[in-house]
Amino acid sequence: MYFKAKPIMFQGTSSHVGKSIITAALCRILKTNGLKVAPFKAQNMALNSFVTKDGGEMGRAQVFQAEAAGIEPSVDMNPILLKPTSDMWSQVIIHGRVYGNMNAREYHLFKKEAAKYVMERYKRLAEEYDVIVIEGAGSPAEINLRENDIANMGLAEMVDAPVVLVGDIDRGGVFASLVGTMDLLTPSERHRVRGFIINKFRGDMGLLKPGLDFLENRTKLPVLGVVPYIKDIILPDEDGVSLERSQESGVRSQKKIKIAVIKLPRISNFTDFDPFKIEPDVDVGYAAGSNELEGADIIIIPGSKNTIDDLKYLWERGFAERIIDCAENGKRVIGICGGFQMLGRFVKDPSCTESNLKECKGLELLDIETVLEKEKNTFQVEAKIQSGVRSQELRVKGYEIHMGETSDNCQPFSIITSRNDSPVKIQDGAVSDNGKVWGTYIHGIFDNDEFRTDFLNEIRSKKGLPLQKKISFRDKKDENIKTLADVVRNNIDIKKIYDIAGLAKRC
Repeated sequence: MYFKAKPIMFQGTSSHVGKSIITAALCRILKTNGLKVAPFKAQNMALNSFVTKDGGEMGRAQVFQAEAAGIEPSVDMNPILLKPTSDMWSQVIIHGRVYGNMNAREYHLFKKEAAKYVMERYKRLAEEYDVIVIEGAGSPAEINLRENDIANMGLAEMVDAPVVLVGDIDRGGVFASLVGTMDLLTPSERHRVRGFIINKFRGDMGLLKPGLDFLENRTKLPVLGVVPYIKDIILPDEDGVSLERSQESGVRSQKKIKIAVIKLPRISNFTDFDPFKIEPDVDVGYAAGSNELEGADIIIIPGSKNTIDDLKYLWERGFAERIIDCAENGKRVIGICGGFQMLGRFVKDPSCTESNLKECKGLELLDIETVLEKEKNTFQVEAKIQSGVRSQELRVKGYEIHMGETSDNCQPFSIITSRNDSPVKIQDGAVSDNGKVWGTYIHGIFDNDEFRTDFLNEIRSKKGLPLQKKISFRDKKDENIKTLADVVRNNIDIKKIYDIAGLAKRC
C-alpha cells in the first residue's frame, strides 16, 4: 500500500524509556528543517488526555508532539485511547469518542477490528504530511500480545515503517533489554529494526563504548545515538507511574509556596499542574500519604478516572479528615473535575458507570451534589471567572472531560461562554463562602498565565513573599521543546535517521 508520507517509528524496550520525547524531538527537528510532519500513536493507554477543537479526546503525549511539530492536535494522531478504570478494565475511546468499556481479554479480541480504525486515520495523515513520526506502545517483545498487534510491529508492517528501538540506560540493564527484545522478535520484525537509541545516559562515554561495540557486533545494527539525561527542562509525563515528588531533597525554604496534589490511585490529567513548575518560588508535590499535606499552602484534589473509588480511598487513608481540617483552618483546597465532585456532599453513580459503588459521601466542603451519567462531556471552553476567586472579571480557556452533572447552591467558579466555539452561558464549578475552597470542571485552568499569577500572588502577599510577574507557560513549553530538540539533534546521527526514513535528499 502506497502512502505519500514517509514513516519512521520509535519503539521501546518497555514503557517509560522515552519514546514520547524522542518522537517529539524528531518532530521539531524535521519541522525546523522545513518538512511538514505529524506524530502518530495508534493505541495509547493513558489517563492524561486533551480535548481537540471539535470535542474529540486524545492522549496528551500526542498533543505535546503536535506542539513540537507546530500543528493543531487532532484525534487522527491518536485514533485509539485506552483510559484504565481499574486493573482489568479500560474505557475505550475511538476517534475521540467513547466506544465502550472493555476488560483486557475483550480488548485483545477486539484488536483485529480496531486495526481498521487505526488505518483510517493514518491514511488521512499520510495524505497531508511529508513525514509521520510514529510512537510505539510498551514493547514489541510482549509476545503474549503479538497476535493482531496494532501498536508496535503489527502497525509497522501495516504502514511499512522502519523501526528504531529505544532503550533507557538510567534504569539499568539497557544492553540486556535491547538484545533481549531483538531475540524475541520474529525474523521479519528484526528486519524492520534499523538501529538503536540509548536514552537517559549520565556518565563517562568512554566507559560506555565497550557496551556499544558489543551491541553493534551482537546485533549487526548501529547505535544511532546516546541521548543524555536531560535536566532542568519541563517535559510532560503521560502516566501516574512516572509521578515523582518534585521538591529538592534537604531542608526547604519556609518562604516558598507548597502545593500538595493528592496522588489518587486513578489520578488523571495531572499535567494540569505543570504550569506551577515554571514558577520560581513554588514546590509541587504529589502526596501519597495524608501526613504529606503538612505545611501545604494549597491542597489540590486532581481529576480521577474512577471518582467514587478514589473518594472512598480518601476516606480510608485518612486524607478526607486531614483535608477537611485544613479547610476549616483556612487553607486553600481546590478540586479539578473529579476532585471538584469530591468536595461536595455526595457523588452518585446510579448506573455504575465508573464503579460498582452507587454512592459515596463527599468531603462536604462545597454545597454541591454530583450524579455520574453514561454520556461523557468533552469540550474546549472559554469562561469568565467570577468575583469569588478574583475581584475583577477575567477570561480563561481550558477543556472539559467529565461524565458527571453537578447541582449546587454555591456561587459558581466561572461562567462558561463558549463550548467548541459555540456561544453558551453555563455556570461552572463552585466557590465556598470564604473563597478558600473552590472547584471547577475546567482542565488547563492554570495554563492561563494571568489567572495563575494572580492566584499565586495573593498567597505570596499573605506570606510576605515578593510578588512575581506573569510568566508565559506557552513560551516556556516551546523553549523546552527547542532545548529537547537541540539535545537530541546533537547526540544522534540525524543523517542516518533521514536515510532510514527515506529522506536522504531532504537532509
